Amino acid sequence: TAWRVLQLGGSELDAVERGCGQCEIDQCDGSVGYGGSPDESGETTLDAMIMDGNTMEVGAVADLRHVKNAIGVARKVIEYTKHTLLVGESASLFAVRMGFPYEDLTTQKSLLVYSEWLNQSCQPNYWKNVVPDSSKSCGPYKRPEKVTCKEERTISQRSVQNHDTIGMVVIGGSGTVASGTSTNGAVHKIPGRVGDSPIAGAGSYADSTAGGAAATGDGDIMMRFLPSYQAVEYMRMGTDPTVACQKVISRIQKYAPNFFGAVICANTTGSYGAACNKIPGFTQFHFMVSSPLLSQPTEQVVDCI
Repeated sequence: TAWRVLQLGGSELDAVERGCGQCEIDQCDGSVGYGGSPDESGETTLDAMIMDGNTMEVGAVADLRHVKNAIGVARKVIEYTKHTLLVGESASLFAVRMGFPYEDLTTQKSLLVYSEWLNQSCQPNYWKNVVPDSSKSCGPYKRPEKVTCKEERTISQRSVQNHDTIGMVVIGGSGTVASGTSTNGAVHKIPGRVGDSPIAGAGSYADSTAGGAAATGDGDIMMRFLPSYQAVEYMRMGTDPTVACQKVISRIQKYAPNFFGAVICANTTGSYGAACNKIPGFTQFHFMVSSPLLSQPTEQVVDCI
């Protein structure tokens, strides 16, 4: 969809918006758009961002409720406000003022996921150091009288099936770069949680003087390292896109060796690459490429490091 927009004369931002928007409609992988990743209260909320690599403008929404086209709302943040990020119910009210319909994002499937989770004593969840014991029962949780900090789990809680994002980088014919993301976040997240996807430099980053990057995976860990920004800066210094992605993953590995995550990178000449962190059940990363050199969108695969 994004490639077709470019071929019909649309801008790079148009391509990112329409491409990510198509995934929201298709509910890609169950991790983008409505009806996926219910939070602890059973509600689906959305995060998205879009970035113009020419002007460095960013539009983003987080914890967006009752509006399906999150990336579309993010684009309107650029076009109609002087802000960068709008959140929660207030972002939804903005969306309605911009003409987006107010809809229920819950589906029979998301309700089933939620009810099964409740029946499994709310496992897994994202609480720690609380009472009652969050590994055995549902809340409501509260702070204990005396805190004894447990170490974080060794393997990333977010399994490959638990969380994903659409991240997209578009390089125009003149070298203009745009990027964007859209996701419904982590399954069973604590309400109000925002991951890396709508954060500029974390979920994605675009700079028409260097390139663009986008990330997917365990956003709570990845956002701490601004991987997309870091990858673009490596490419600015002349680093090959694949190596730039690998360096970003290696940097996070030092602190969180078992995190689930991947990064895609593309520079202004159209060279591209990707890298991922190797953990059990996630040894390769698949991503799609469209270019004038390819007759159709092509799936690419990299081995995780």
